[in-house]
Amino acid sequence: MDFENEENTGAEEEFDNIIVLNDEDGKEVQFEFLDLIELDDEEYVVLLPVEENPEETGEVVILKVEDTDSESEESYVSVDDQDTLNRVFDMFKEKFKDEFNFLENEE
Repeated sequence: MDFENEENTGAEEEFDNIIVLNDEDGKEVQFEFLDLIELDDEEYVVLLPVEENPEETGEVVILKVEDTDSESEESYVSVDDQDTLNRVFDMFKEKFKDEFNFLENEE
């Protein structure tokens, strides 16, 4: 799920939509929130890892949104179903086809 950002915004851009998540090792990782996609009564977030060089090709991360006991918090969990991932990514590509240059999978 690779794409390039066609807008050269540079590293000086303010990141109002940064989400910090913990990886499996407990290390904090920053992601830029790109979109919220609804599919089959479920919500999925499309995130882009914040890299040192924003002009490089990036790979998005798609996570399922799950409610928690707290009304002010939500949890993000990985999605194992490749069909669901592809459907969410296809919806994201269609919505942002004019903003990103999506690269074809080379499998």
